[in-house]
Amino acid sequence: MSELFERVSQLFREGHASAPPSLWRDPRLLGDETFVPASVLIAMTERDDPGFLLLHRPSHMRAHPGQIAFPGGRQDPGEDAVQAALREANEELGIDKDDVRVVGTSDLYHSGSGYEITPVLGIVPPEIEIHPNPAEVAQWFEAPVDFVLDPANQVQKWVEYEGIMHPFIEIQWQEHCIWGVTAAIISNLTRRLNWHG
Repeated sequence: MSELFERVSQLFREGHASAPPSLWRDPRLLGDETFVPASVLIAMTERDDPGFLLLHRPSHMRAHPGQIAFPGGRQDPGEDAVQAALREANEELGIDKDDVRVVGTSDLYHSGSGYEITPVLGIVPPEIEIHPNPAEVAQWFEAPVDFVLDPANQVQKWVEYEGIMHPFIEIQWQEHCIWGVTAAIISNLTRRLNWHG
């Protein structure tokens, strides 16, 4: 067992041992929606200063063009959340499922686009080989966990949607603007892990 895996696993267990804290939810939800099951892999690199692997969606994609995301997508029939997240990470970034040490699954996130997303947290080797699928990935990058999980870097902003102003979370790291579902999942994981103590 690696030191990082042990540390993250302990924080994960402690953070998920009680009822959910005040979690960020999609402000567009009305309460009567039905959702399609989906999963994302929150891959943390095993290094002294770990990072999260994130990707930019191509601008030509029908869903969420140009946005930053964790690798992931809808669950196939017969898959559980972990299997789907590992499959999607392999299809999108070429990550071998055997290279991922799964810590656990975190809080479901219901998106305004109709998905019930299970975040799957896992540890990957520091020098893991990434082979992005150009049909689904325009660019990938690694953002520092210390920065991303710092609540001070998770800024609440507002956007107009169907004539109503809605809040959302934005995380700006270098030239990468993380927002929407991805930033919301990060915000919720921040409250669970208490990374900065």
